[in-house]
Amino acid sequence: MQHELQLPSQKKHKSGRAKWWIIFILLCVVALAAWMYWKKNQVAEQRYSQWAKPVPVRVISAVQQDLNIELKAMGTVIPANQVNVQSQVSGVLQQIYVQEGQEVKKGQLLAQIDPAPLQMTLQQAIGTLQQTEAQRSHAQSELARFELLFKQDSIAKQQVEQQQSLLKQLDAQVKANQAQVDSARLQLSYSKIYAPISGRVGFKQKDPGNLVQANEATGLLSIIQVRPIYVKFAVAQTALDQIRQQRKQQNNLVVTLWDRDDSKQLAVGQVSALDNQIDVSTGSIQIKALFPNQDDALFPNQFVNVRLNTEHIANALTLSSDAIQHGAKGSYVYIIDGENKAQIRTLQLGKVAAGNTQILAGLTAKERVVLEGVDRLSEGQEVQVVQDDRKTSTQVTTASL
Repeated sequence: MQHELQLPSQKKHKSGRAKWWIIFILLCVVALAAWMYWKKNQVAEQRYSQWAKPVPVRVISAVQQDLNIELKAMGTVIPANQVNVQSQVSGVLQQIYVQEGQEVKKGQLLAQIDPAPLQMTLQQAIGTLQQTEAQRSHAQSELARFELLFKQDSIAKQQVEQQQSLLKQLDAQVKANQAQVDSARLQLSYSKIYAPISGRVGFKQKDPGNLVQANEATGLLSIIQVRPIYVKFAVAQTALDQIRQQRKQQNNLVVTLWDRDDSKQLAVGQVSALDNQIDVSTGSIQIKALFPNQDDALFPNQFVNVRLNTEHIANALTLSSDAIQHGAKGSYVYIIDGENKAQIRTLQLGKVAAGNTQILAGLTAKERVVLEGVDRLSEGQEVQVVQDDRKTSTQVTTASL
């Protein structure tokens, strides 16, 4: 009975403790909400304070300068002339007079084929010719004697005619024998092999002592002409009209060559020829450019970066492309007015080049243009110029397409 009488009291005590826990939790929730509301207002005030401050910017200006418009391509160096030196007669190779890699002049002696068999052939031809000439001389004497006897009615006319026919045959034989002598003499001259062009000798294909055949495909050695030298490259057919117009306006289209890394200029030359047709498989046209190569900077089959100068724009107004923004209303920049406030200026653009853009309208060279800090700007925003990189010097800028 006592145990049962205590139960209501215990329940009342537990109910009171639960109420206090509920009140405590509610107070915590209210405190947390108040703190979050205060924090949000603080962040907003800080943001407002930050946006209210002048925005630090870096400014540049447009530059008045000459602009060279170029087409870029990959090219291959090819020799101006290349010859596979072959022997025109068969025989034993006696000697090669030049070293591999040596520079030679046109007409310089390169090699010698054993001339002995050719000399014998020449002597035989000369002997045959002399024999025929002796026969012809005898026939001429006989014809003169027959004609005298015919006038004296000592022989028949038929004998005279036969002798005349024999003399004509011997005349023809002399000419044929003379041709054999000339041919043998020419073959003998071929035993000495001379350089057909000036250039650099390649690796030899035959060593002295080997038997070579006339007009053998492998040849004895090769010579390539490297001064001057050509570079062949291809450009898209869409550039053909522009190139042809520039060739009509000026005699020479300037071509500059750069190394594979496009960091070092190798040579300057000019366009020498355009191919007579477009490659339908690539939609491009082949172009050859000529370079003096006096310093031997270019080597056959070398790969190079080609820049073809297709247009020269004098005194163009240019601006760093990084400063130009693009939106729904077109291209624009932020300029800084006299009150150090940002203003939007819409631009009309021209050629784009290696980090620079030609400005056709909308900007002058004296105006301050924002290069860095654009992401925090808006129309009328106050700014603080922390770096002024405006340029006043005139220079030449090259544009690559």
